[in-house]
Amino acid sequence: MERDTPAPVGEAEPAAAAELAALAEVYGTPLFVYDAEVLRGEYHRLRERLHPAMEIFYSLKANPNVAVCATLAQQGARAEVSSLVELMTAERAGVAARDTIFLGPGKSLEEIAACLDRDIYAIICESFGELAHIDAVARALGKVAPVALRVNPDFTVKGAGLTMGGKPRQFGIDTAQLLAATDLHRPGIRLVGVQAYLGTRILNEEVVVDNVRRIFDLAEELSATLDFPLDVVDVGGGLGVAYFDNERDLDLDRLTEQLNPVIEAFATRHPGTRLVMELGRFLTALCGTYVVRVRYVKTSMGENFAVADGGTNHHMAAVGVGSPVKRNFPIRLLSRASDEPSRPWQLCGPLCTPNDTIAKAVALPDLRPGDLLGVLRSGAYGPSASPGLFLSHGFPAEVLLDHGHHHLVRERDRPEDLLRLQRLPEPAITA
Repeated sequence: MERDTPAPVGEAEPAAAAELAALAEVYGTPLFVYDAEVLRGEYHRLRERLHPAMEIFYSLKANPNVAVCATLAQQGARAEVSSLVELMTAERAGVAARDTIFLGPGKSLEEIAACLDRDIYAIICESFGELAHIDAVARALGKVAPVALRVNPDFTVKGAGLTMGGKPRQFGIDTAQLLAATDLHRPGIRLVGVQAYLGTRILNEEVVVDNVRRIFDLAEELSATLDFPLDVVDVGGGLGVAYFDNERDLDLDRLTEQLNPVIEAFATRHPGTRLVMELGRFLTALCGTYVVRVRYVKTSMGENFAVADGGTNHHMAAVGVGSPVKRNFPIRLLSRASDEPSRPWQLCGPLCTPNDTIAKAVALPDLRPGDLLGVLRSGAYGPSASPGLFLSHGFPAEVLLDHGHHHLVRERDRPEDLLRLQRLPEPAITA
């Protein structure tokens, strides 16, 4: 896929085909390669333009690899986590507890206790039942929990790839329910602010600005009505990345020219309020390439098929999850130069399901067994959002490439790894 606009100024190019092919020889395939220079570049491309009052929190759900998190943390990114392991990952990556928030609609008592034990900045509460649990755990530990209320607004986002709020959702508490609540103030709870997350994969600058403005207004209304301070307002995130034909990446100059005055006005009214933007896909997508090797080529009823050693078991996002229309991520041939004319190929993985097709009718030169292919813009929602145990293939290796040096940052699953946690039942004892 060629983007219909040039790459934004300052955007680094991912690793070259020859470099990716060389890494495939060292580490085997399938393989995820993350380019640290691109990762740092995307962070700074936004950070240098965005109003300084707005802090960038990395959403580990996009890519929970500790090396990716550490690379961003070294640039100044904070952490938004949604599980105990993500909390531990952020800690291991060097993110301070005061720069960590925890959200998610189904927190366990163990996770709540871990947040309080580490004194993280805020727990994002998503239901009244959860508020009661946080209160109980905090009082049992002799602590007071800093809690920001996640709001499910009564307005929706337009232009998002996936709507997260503004309609019936498991996320957050409806605005009307919050405004009618009478028991928010509890002994183990210190309300510190508001969070709202309206949608993902937003590629329209005006939509982002309108969302932030409306969340600021909602936060002020809730704070005044329910009598709690705005120590923090978390506007979510949702900044998108162009994957498909006829999409374009966000113009960050255009975005921040409109967004920064909105932030400035709010920060002037609330100079002590911490402002948070959660970003995952936007920071990591461009740095990653999913490298697979073609095992077989065939034709079936006039169509060309290439069967590779990896597919949707590692990269479910590439099949268009969250999109009503199946479209292809950008894909390129890595292992050899070719001036052959392109023709349509169905690129499939090794799974026993027709759904394991990571590209349909993608234009590529004639493919041969042994060819290496790279699925570009694959740094977000790869292994962590894929059924890696389907057919027991396990998860691939992950490599961080940094200024010509390569580091294995996750080992490939081996058969013994996958079997280690399984147990045969003891034979029944009969009289």
